Amino acid sequence: MALVLLPGLNNLIEDISDEKKLSPQVVEAALREALLKGYERYRRTLYLGISEDPFEEDYFSNFDVALDLEEEGYRVLASKIIVEEVESDDHQISIDEVRQVAEDAQIGDTVVLDVTPEKDDFGRMAATTTKQVLAQKLRDQQRRMIQEEFADLEDPVLTARVIRFERQSVIMAVSSGLGRPEVEAELPRRDQLPNDNYRANATFKVFLKEVSEVPRRGPQLFVSRANAGLVVYLFENEVPEIQEGSVRIVAVAREANPPSRSVGPRTKVAVDSVEREVDPVGACIGARGSRIQQVVNELRGEKIDVIRWSPDPGQYIANSLSPARVEMVRLVDPEGHHAHVLVPHDQLSLAIGREGQNVRLAARLTGWKIDIKNAAEYDQAAEDQVVAGLIAQRQEEEALQAEAEARLAVEQAARVEEDARLRELYPLPEDDEELDYGAETTSGEELASDEPAEDGGAEAQASEIAEESNDDGTNDQGTNEDPVR
Repeated sequence: MALVLLPGLNNLIEDISDEKKLSPQVVEAALREALLKGYERYRRTLYLGISEDPFEEDYFSNFDVALDLEEEGYRVLASKIIVEEVESDDHQISIDEVRQVAEDAQIGDTVVLDVTPEKDDFGRMAATTTKQVLAQKLRDQQRRMIQEEFADLEDPVLTARVIRFERQSVIMAVSSGLGRPEVEAELPRRDQLPNDNYRANATFKVFLKEVSEVPRRGPQLFVSRANAGLVVYLFENEVPEIQEGSVRIVAVAREANPPSRSVGPRTKVAVDSVEREVDPVGACIGARGSRIQQVVNELRGEKIDVIRWSPDPGQYIANSLSPARVEMVRLVDPEGHHAHVLVPHDQLSLAIGREGQNVRLAARLTGWKIDIKNAAEYDQAAEDQVVAGLIAQRQEEEALQAEAEARLAVEQAARVEEDARLRELYPLPEDDEELDYGAETTSGEELASDEPAEDGGAEAQASEIAEESNDDGTNDQGTNEDPVR
């Protein structure tokens, strides 16, 4: 049949390629597959209201679509096997018919025939299917491209350029640096910094959080300016000692979006040195603060505290409350990671921080529950009594939790044992296949000798097992995710 013309085919492929950031070859392959699905839909509609759909799932596997970019059109082709007697017109062709045009044809050979329907016969439903499949295939190709391009990046920090704004999100253009075109990424409101000025074409360093599928929008990159990983990356690039391995970042606690506007963004970074003669804090700060100033500038003035990590929890907690001066740290409950920090009266507000930000970040950084106490008013005996009550309460809760877990383990073991016993008495069909004939005969004789009462008891047990299997035996445990360590 004649070529079905698609005026503007080349322009269509070029426009889709530019819009979707896909190669023309990928667009052509998606278009061929979509036209083939449209042809399949056309063939199926011929039987609507007449009879049941006679086509199996892989019935059209021998069909293909060829695009003619010069004449801007397409053809539907079918590969058919030469046979003596034809049983399926879509998959076979008779030897007599082929030898009318090719005398040397043999049975078993394959020929490719043009089966393109007329353009007017294609139908609205088939055209709609073609359009839908094309859109889906293009989204799949975008997802595959983005996942391949960004999923395995060694460097999760990218340079992004502001393109536009959608509601409270900023849409940015990012590049993987692999020579491929830029793709769009979304910077949600919760991942923005309050001090950033997101004007058009402004560039920022962003942390790649995830690549996920968004309904009606296809694959989407989500980036962040508030992720603690961005701080780690900036220090690694500014401090040669970190790159060399003589200084390491142990933990980071960041509050990029404080709960109140009166409190600015703040980060605490705990560092340690592998070599004794290297000062990790001084290395991160640099001469006259030159290195840390570069990090602060990139984060638009965010306050950063660099503190020295210590294997001694008391010293580590005291360091984490910098710049406050600490008199004493009492580890009142080491197992529960609970500490009392005694500070002078004039250091109370500094240790706590505005709206509790300083002590909150210190607790996240160290992993300890920190209570700031006035050293002059601290009553150790009374505090120890209060702490003793808290420890007793914690131990009681832990004991109840352990008892519940042990009870659950026993119940699960009993269920497994009972299930195994019932399966031995009443094998499932898949169990019967594994038994040999002699074993089946033996079990049949044993069952034949059982009393009806015992059968009833086993059925009741089987019913009980079925009811228990419907119970939800899992425990949901909430977790609070700390910043990157």
